[in-house]
Amino acid sequence: MSGHSKWSSIKHKKGAADAKRGKLFSKLSRAIIVAAKEGGPDPAANLALQNAIEKARSYSMPKDNIDRAIAKGSGADAEGSGYDTVVYEGYGPEGVAVLVEALTDNRNRTASEVRHQFTKHGGNLGASGAVAWQFERRGVVLVPSEDVDEEELLLAAADAGADDVAQDGSSFVITAPPESLSAVRDAVEGAGFAIESAELAMVPKATVAIDSESTARQLLRLVEGLEESDDVQDVYANFDIPETMLEAVAS
Repeated sequence: MSGHSKWSSIKHKKGAADAKRGKLFSKLSRAIIVAAKEGGPDPAANLALQNAIEKARSYSMPKDNIDRAIAKGSGADAEGSGYDTVVYEGYGPEGVAVLVEALTDNRNRTASEVRHQFTKHGGNLGASGAVAWQFERRGVVLVPSEDVDEEELLLAAADAGADDVAQDGSSFVITAPPESLSAVRDAVEGAGFAIESAELAMVPKATVAIDSESTARQLLRLVEGLEESDDVQDVYANFDIPETMLEAVAS
């Protein structure tokens, strides 16, 4: 899955350095607010909040911002109650499965925006359940592979509850049960390894190989178009684009 994991890495770096960081932080804050509103302000007792915080940390969101978002979600005048979690499923070029997770206060607006992006970039929006079965929710930690002792990394991750550690291109990909994500991240970081990203993700069970640069470009435009929506939190797809092609297209 090197092409798929490589895209996750490129997307993360792009997001972390994005000039529109305010927009990214706004999305991360919204996820924290809603999680705190629904499950309470204690991350230890609220897995959704724990994972929202982990993702925010991955993008270097300041602790003060995270704390303010938790307070907004758990206060007496809590924000977030007007947002619904909505999942859209569809297909991109070459039958690539695409899963879109959104937090919205207007389902009609969000559905219209998502449908427009699928149509614009050669895909189509499907019914509920069309592609979700092709993914599974996992905790995923990416560690840059340069100068890393794989055995030491494996031991640190496994002791904290990780299921697997595999080198994938220029990164080691650590996968873990959702409830173990925070512990795995802390253990890996505590062992001295750099963390590229750590978040809860919908991981494809199998991927679709893409060998056409034009198709790869079209797919990435679809993903980026969906991510531009203020309501869209995450976009997952099961494409596998060769690293060299992916880097050329992403640049």
